[in-house]
Formats: sequence, C-alpha cells, structure tokens
Amino acid sequence: MVTVGIDLAAEAVRTAVAWLDWAAGRARLARVEVGADDALIVDAVMDAGKAGIDCPLGWPDRFVEFVTAHRNGHVRVPEGLVGRAWRRDLALRVTDQVVHEQTGLTPLSVSADRIGHATMRCAAVLAELARRGRPVDRRGAGVVVEVYPAACLKQWGLPYRGYKRAANLGELGRLVDRLLEVAPWLDLGAYESLCRASDDATDAVISALAARASALGLVTVPAAEQAEAAGTEGWIALPTTPLNRLMTEESACRWASTAEPDPGRA
Repeated sequence: MVTVGIDLAAEAVRTAVAWLDWAAGRARLARVEVGADDALIVDAVMDAGKAGIDCPLGWPDRFVEFVTAHRNGHVRVPEGLVGRAWRRDLALRVTDQVVHEQTGLTPLSVSADRIGHATMRCAAVLAELARRGRPVDRRGAGVVVEVYPAACLKQWGLPYRGYKRAANLGELGRLVDRLLEVAPWLDLGAYESLCRASDDATDAVISALAARASALGLVTVPAAEQAEAAGTEGWIALPTTPLNRLMTEESACRWASTAEPDPGRA
C-alpha cells in the first residue's frame, strides 16, 4: 500500500508531496515532489491508500457564524466574556483546542493567521476530489486525514521545533538523523538529500507517516460530542503509539480506500 503526505502551502512553490510504499517490512520513499500544483495533489490523493494533509480542512464553526452575523449587522458578544475569552472559539477550532490540551502545541489559527490562505487552496482541492468521486470526510475516516507534523514528531519523541527555513538546515539534518535512528525500516533512498535540504519535503514525509498511523487506527478520533464540529472544521489526527508500530502487519490496516465516504462532508 501507498500513503501520501502533503505539506500544503498557499502556493505551489512551498508545497511538497511524498509517497511512501509500505511492503516487505519496510517503508520506501518512492517519490517526493516539491513545488506541487493542485493537479498533482489531486492525482496523488486519488491513487493513495491514505493521504495526510498538513493544512486545516475547514474554519471554526463559530467563526463562520460570526462572519455571517457581522455581514448582517447582528454580532453579539457572549454575556460575561471580554477580550480574548470570547474570541478563542472564533480563532481556534475544536481540534486545535484538543491538540493544545494533549500536546501543549497550538496550531496556527485558520481564521486569524496566514494559514487561512492555504486552507482556501485546500478547499478547492477537496472540492475537486469530490467531483472526481472521492469526497472527503473531514473527520479523517475516508482517504484524507488532517495531520500536524510538529505534533506527530513530539508524540513520537523526535525534535519538533527549530528545523524550519534555510537558516536551520543543521537542525533539519539532525531531525532526519533521529528519524532514521528511530525508524530503521524507513528508506529515504535517493530522496534523503532532498529531505535534508527542504523542510517542506521532510514535513511531507512526516505527513505520509501520519497517514499510515491513521490507516492503522493508531490516531486520535473525535469523541461523540466533537464529531459534528470535526465534520465541518476538520480533525487533526494525533498518533497514539510509538513510531515503530507503523510496521504492524498489513492485515491490521483499516485502509481508507475501503471505507464508505460521507458525501455530505465534501
């Protein structure tokens, strides 16, 4: 089986896609593309067993309601709340708040930070997938799951900060070293040098590993009271086991390609 990882940015130049081929007790990095456009992303997901996208899949429900109310001139501040308190649910999705509670990390706000530009692009990608017959369940039950590489790395006991951008290539190299130490079954092959030179490529690989964890059922899923919000806002799947569990027998996989997608979540 093949899992795909997508480090999605607002523009193609900072977007990377990685393909991991899982067979014979190894995970082989079969391909990495940096500078990926929408067509390549859609084709990659269409052919994947599971795809992890490093990008919010939606906006906070309360933010959407707030913007709608503002357009109609009917914004009301909840009684008893002032300052940041009432804006928290506008800036952070349910899943963002859960990630913070479980890891101490706070994902970028899709409604208040520049990552919103990437989510606009992601929305178009999700719509194209639905048009081509692979509608996305934003809770992660279908072919696509939302992932957060920094949180994955932290959950797996790997370096998760300070490796971004060209000025930190030394830290990026140390991250790749540690990853290969912890996962000796991971073969980066001809793409190892690219992973050491591009944090986008490395994040795409981490996203493909997280997609594997999701396919095996080794990630967090929404609780009953979180499911409705996760279906519209998206849900970040956090790994719940050590990295070496990803080499579990293939027969244990719950591959997304066999799951029934929910067309209403496209």
